[in-house]
Amino acid sequence: MSETLVVNEIYLSLQGESTFAGLPCIFIRLTACDLRCSYCDTAYAFTEGKKKTLTEILAEVKRQAAPFASRLTPHASRLPLIELTGGEPLLQKNSLPLMRQLCDDGFTVLIETSGAHDIYPIDPRVHRIMDLKCPSSGEVARNLFANIEYLKATDEVKFVLGTQEDYDWAKQQIAAYKLDAICPLLFSWVHPLAPEQQSKVLKLVPAGFTPITRQQLAEKIIADALPVRFQIQQHKIIWPSEQRGV
Repeated sequence: MSETLVVNEIYLSLQGESTFAGLPCIFIRLTACDLRCSYCDTAYAFTEGKKKTLTEILAEVKRQAAPFASRLTPHASRLPLIELTGGEPLLQKNSLPLMRQLCDDGFTVLIETSGAHDIYPIDPRVHRIMDLKCPSSGEVARNLFANIEYLKATDEVKFVLGTQEDYDWAKQQIAAYKLDAICPLLFSWVHPLAPEQQSKVLKLVPAGFTPITRQQLAEKIIADALPVRFQIQQHKIIWPSEQRGV
């Protein structure tokens, strides 16, 4: 496959988020993003990367996945998972044939996408983890709400929340679009950026917003009986939050 993608990194770790959290996963981080969310912890992927052919990418995935091959059983899902992330994977059109080929090869494939780009062209076998950007991100205007009609039960919608305003907004979207009847919903608390992760190009949290702690977010979910999954980024508990390749 001679088509190319600009790749920031490919690495094997544990899935730190979503309903797949804790499972071994190969991450394919693609370069470039057209959003600048206030809490972004991978600003290095905005520009850093090398061009690789799809053949080269697939070969590297299979190399990293090889130790798991002997563990395959007829009734077990194949591991490791494969996730395309970024950056924003959908900015590079050749992410689509890559995901299709990974599915054809028998992998369980995930994509993390900002929700600002059309998810319809993605192979239906892919589990789409789509953000709805909350107000404190600075990118709430970029949400492509037309994507909601394409969501299916195997997809997931993620809200990243750091303020009371985010929480109130997320509750409104769940009710307005009846999101809990479509797919799993993820509430992810904004983990503070380490000094090495901070970037001047990121948007600022709007003035006057009220921060909420991780504990406050958890307690609000319980008190309001929200049909959501509270999640923390497991990899930031296991490894230093600024460490790459984990």
